This record gives sequence, C-alpha cells and structure tokens, in this order.
Amino acid sequence: MTTKIYTKTGDTGDTGLFGGGRVAKDHPRVEAYGDVDELNAVLGMARAVELMPRVDEVLVPIQRDLFAIGALLATPHPEKMREQLAKARIDEERIAQLERAIDDCDDELEPLKSFIVPGGTPKAAALHVARTVCRRAERNVVRLRHDEDIPQLVVIYLNRLSDLLFVLARVANRRAGAGEVTW
Repeated sequence: MTTKIYTKTGDTGDTGLFGGGRVAKDHPRVEAYGDVDELNAVLGMARAVELMPRVDEVLVPIQRDLFAIGALLATPHPEKMREQLAKARIDEERIAQLERAIDDCDDELEPLKSFIVPGGTPKAAALHVARTVCRRAERNVVRLRHDEDIPQLVVIYLNRLSDLLFVLARVANRRAGAGEVTW
C-alpha cells in the first residue's frame, strides 16, 4: 500500500510541527521555515539552470544545511531544537566555512564600486533571486526570535549565506564572460 501525499489535516488552515503540536499556517514559525524551504528550492533551481561545477559544489552542502535549519525552525521544543542544531552542524566552524567561500569568491572578482543590477546569466539571476529569498528568510527568523528561542547561529548563517549568494552570482557572471550592469 502506498502512502498518499495528502493528509487533509491542514484543510482547516493549521499544520503540524516537527516534534508535535499544531499552529496556524500563517504562524511566524511556519513563515520562517517556509522561507527556508523556498530558499532551498530556489537554490535547486539555480543548480539546475546551468551547470557550473565549482559554484554548484558550494550549493549542495548549503541545501543540506537548509533542510536541517528548516527542521530546527519547525521544532518548538528547545531540547529537540538543540538536537537538530547539533545534527545540522550549524556552528562557528560552518559559519567560518561560508566566510572562506565568500573570501575565495572575492579573490576572483573586481572590487565593487557601485551597486550591481541583479541579472546577467540565468545562473547568476537565479542566485540573485536566492539571495533575496535568503534575506526574507533571515527577516522572518529574526521576527520569530522576538517570541521564540531560536539560536542566534541561524540568523548568522542566513546573513552570511545571503552574502555568499551575492558573490556567487557575480562569480557566475564572470565565469560565463557576462558583464555586470551597475546602477
């Protein structure tokens, strides 16, 4: 017997949380992990748009991180949240890895002298979309932190990730030989 994808349990506008409990689908917790899920999907699209191995190999572990962050955000119990954070390996070292990736990209790029208009190649444009979705996810996680005990590392991770996505978009344009449009 196959399991059906639809459960009908959300038909009244609420959803189940990881580890138990139900909340409205417009609850700040659902907004936050929904944005992280959307970011993960946009990164999948960015990987699929054009193959660029050295860029894509940076994105795959980030997508795994985002699954773990989504699970953490969907977990209302502090002890289970700590377990998810440990499982995700989102720690100071992971943040440092993102920073090193940013620095590696910066080494390949001309210094910024003005704002960049998002676009260029399809790969770069998809990475710019991912950056903006990441910023929204970050804002919603910060909003959630006003009322819930969400680890600061999640905010830091998303903040670094949006910076990384910006430089990856620039790198994708550079490697494809596409120029950047400045504002």
